[in-house]
Amino acid sequence: MSFRYASGINKPGFNPLAAQTSVTTYQPYLYTWGKNDDGQLGLGNTTNYSSPKQVGSLTTWATLAGGNNFKVAIKTDGTLWSWGVGNLGQLGLNNTTSYSSPKQVGALTNWLTLAAGFYHTIAVKTDGTLWSWGKNLQGQLGDSTSYNQSSPVQIGALTTWSTIACGNNASFAINTAGYLWSWGAGQFGQLGLGNTTNYSSPKQVGALTTWSKIAAWFHANAIKTDGTLWSWGRNTYGELGLGNTTYYSSPKQVGALTTWTLADSGSGVSLGIKGGALWSWGYNADGNLGLGNTTNYSSPKQIGALLTWSQAVLGQTSSFAIKTDGTLWAWGSGSNGQLGFGNTTAYSSPKQVGSLTTWLSVSAANNFSTAGLLY
Repeated sequence: MSFRYASGINKPGFNPLAAQTSVTTYQPYLYTWGKNDDGQLGLGNTTNYSSPKQVGSLTTWATLAGGNNFKVAIKTDGTLWSWGVGNLGQLGLNNTTSYSSPKQVGALTNWLTLAAGFYHTIAVKTDGTLWSWGKNLQGQLGDSTSYNQSSPVQIGALTTWSTIACGNNASFAINTAGYLWSWGAGQFGQLGLGNTTNYSSPKQVGALTTWSKIAAWFHANAIKTDGTLWSWGRNTYGELGLGNTTYYSSPKQVGALTTWTLADSGSGVSLGIKGGALWSWGYNADGNLGLGNTTNYSSPKQIGALLTWSQAVLGQTSSFAIKTDGTLWAWGSGSNGQLGFGNTTAYSSPKQVGSLTTWLSVSAANNFSTAGLLY
């Protein structure tokens, strides 16, 4: 589910870090749609919208992530912004107030990437330091406490963090050496540490230095530098892709292929890309696997035959993907207009959202809301 990790621009020629000091190739607009009861769409109101609506007029958005009824974003100038529900400090604004339009978090201009969990956020600055804020009951902030934080707090003193992700109440990070770390809630084995214990500070997952990407919810999907896919955690619906419904508290390889480039984790479902092909597995009652049916699958199934998929993310009972031609596609539940089709209809196969070919990224949240960047 993309709200657990940074949904940055991946078009050729765009570099969010370089964009802070140079002219960018793309000038990204921010659009949101879906559920909006807490102002999480950032439109200054609490009205639901079933088709994309532009947030302001700025063209300087670079990275998006969304949690439960809140969103966080980084602009191309390195500033950090948030909006939506803030009752647990998840907006990082040093209060517990909710806002229906974007508010800047502090005055710093060195934020690089971010990820959002159910009620917490973690982020990495350009100096490689790791920061967190929001709910902390299960230790998901990684600051060795269980106290909520309404402003960013640094996790340790290391300056080598690069890739991050959030599960429901858990957090994950990969450092520049390729080591994987996790902390927070571990009741389903989702931390990958071989147990079901909660931890309030980062713990290293094994001794390997070959991890490159991570996504999580109550289960985790991770890709190594050799292109292999690994999963662990809750497996009620076969979301681990291992051909069974057994829970695992340590990483297990999904098949033997070495061509995975992306994998996301959602609520009982997984979505991945290999060789440009789109694959899904797990829970499917809402058609969110995109396979034209509502059958659960415990091993990866290819969605259609196209080899032109570049991004894929999961929301709550809905799925989204972008093709190499810049078109945006959605499927699954549309109960709150989160698919962006101007209705609340469910679709069990991918359907194009509008006709634009300039979508740069998409971020889906657990609260039936969606956000995207386009130029």
